[in-house]
Amino acid sequence: MSEVSPKKAKALILLSGGLDSTLALSMMKEQNLDVVAVSFKTPFCNFDCGRGACGGRIGDTALKYGVKWFPVSIGEEYIDMVRNPKHGYGSGMNPCIDCRVMMYRKAKDMMKELGADFIVTGEVLGQRPMSQNRRALEIIEKESDLEGLILRPLSAQLMEPTLPEKAGVVDRKRLLAVQGRSRRVQIEMAKKIGWKDYPNPSGGCLLTEKAFSRRLRDLFKHVTHPSQNDIDLLKVGRHLRIAEACKLVVGRNALENDEIKNLAQEDDVLLEAVSVPSPVALLRGAFGDDELKMAASVVARYSDANGLESVDISVRRREGPATQLAAPPMAREVVPKLLL
Repeated sequence: MSEVSPKKAKALILLSGGLDSTLALSMMKEQNLDVVAVSFKTPFCNFDCGRGACGGRIGDTALKYGVKWFPVSIGEEYIDMVRNPKHGYGSGMNPCIDCRVMMYRKAKDMMKELGADFIVTGEVLGQRPMSQNRRALEIIEKESDLEGLILRPLSAQLMEPTLPEKAGVVDRKRLLAVQGRSRRVQIEMAKKIGWKDYPNPSGGCLLTEKAFSRRLRDLFKHVTHPSQNDIDLLKVGRHLRIAEACKLVVGRNALENDEIKNLAQEDDVLLEAVSVPSPVALLRGAFGDDELKMAASVVARYSDANGLESVDISVRRREGPATQLAAPPMAREVVPKLLL
C-alpha cells in the first residue's frame, strides 16, 4: 500500500486496555477516524486478554469509544518464536522485537481483512529499552512490511510523518512528542478526559519476570515442543526439578491447588497428604519409584506434619484410584536445591 485515501480512512488500533493505547484510541476518535481494535493474547500474558479483568477492561474501553474489538490468541507459533528469537532476549526471556514483528504481521493481515488503511499503537518512543528505541521501531516496521503505516500518536512528532499524515487523513499538528518512561503527560491527558482508574504500567508479560524465565529455560531444556498446558503450569506453584526427566509442581495455596488439579494430564501423578493439611503436588515426566518417593517426601515437607517422622501421601493419576505411600519429610536444607 503506497498511499492512504481520506475517503476510506480507517485505522486498526492495537488495544491493550492500558493508559497509552487507550489515549491513542481517544486521539484517533477525536480526529473523527473510523477505528477498529485488536488485542493479542500470548501464552505468556500475565492476564487473560479475552476474559477476566484484562479482557473486561479492553471490552469496556472498546464499548466506550464505540469501536469493534477483536481479541486474538497466538499459541504454538508464539512458543516456537520464544524458543529461538531472531533478535534475542531482553532482561529475561522476553523477545520483544520478535514479538512485535509477529503481532504487526498479524495486524497487517487483519488490516486487509477489515478494510483498514493503517495501524495505530500506543507505543511511546524510549519507553521500553528493547523494543521502543528508534532503531528497534525501524526494524519492526521493516520486517512486518508496514513501513509508513504504523502511527504512534503519542510520539508521532518525534518521528518521520507516516502515510496517513502525509495524505491528510491524520492532522499531524494534533499529535504529540512524548518520549521516555515518565507518564506525566499521559496522566494529565487522562485527567482531561475524566479517566481516573487507568491501570498501572505493569506490562503483563511473564517473560520479563526472572523467576518465570528460569522455569521457562528449564522447560525448553527438557521438553522439545512444550504445549499450552506446559506453559500454563509454569504460572502456578513451586517448581522443583526432581530428576533430569521429571519435575514436581507444588501448590502454595488453595487456589493454586485447584489450578494444579485442573492442569493435570493423563500421565501426571497428583500427590497430597492424607491425614494432615498439605498442598497438592503434580509430578510430570518420566519417573520411577525413587522419583515418586522423593516427590512424596517433598509434599510431606510442605505439609503440616509438625515433626512427624512419616506422612501418608495419597498418590493417584488424574482419573485413577488413589494409593498411599508413607514418606518422611524431606530435609529442610535439601528442598531449596531442587527449586527452579
